Amino acid sequence: MKEIKAFIRPNKVDDIVHHLKDAGFENMTISMAEGTGKFQDEEAFVSQKFSITDSEIAKLELVAKKEKVDAIVKIICEYGCTLNPGDGFIYVSDVEKVYRVKTGLKNGEE
Repeated sequence: MKEIKAFIRPNKVDDIVHHLKDAGFENMTISMAEGTGKFQDEEAFVSQKFSITDSEIAKLELVAKKEKVDAIVKIICEYGCTLNPGDGFIYVSDVEKVYRVKTGLKNGEE
C-alpha cells in the first residue's frame, strides 16, 4: 500500500476530487493548511495564526494499492496544474500496515 499526500491549490480541490471519485478513488481526507515557500501569490496573506506562513494550501491524502499510484498522481497533476509556480507537491510513501478501526483487522484480512 502507498500513501499519496498532495499539497494543492484550494481552488483546484473540487475538480481533482470529482475526477478521483469518477476514477473509483472515493476515500480521501482533505484539509486546509497554511504554508510558505518561494512562491508568493498576489493574494498571499500574513497568517493570524502563524507569523511565518503566507499562503493557504489544501492537503489531500489517500491510501491506495501500489499499482494505482500512477493513475492517482496523473489525475492530481492534470486537474491541479495551472502552469504557474506554486501548483504544489505530491509525496508518495510506503504504508507498512493498515488496520480497520471497526474490526482491528489489518491489510484486507476478512
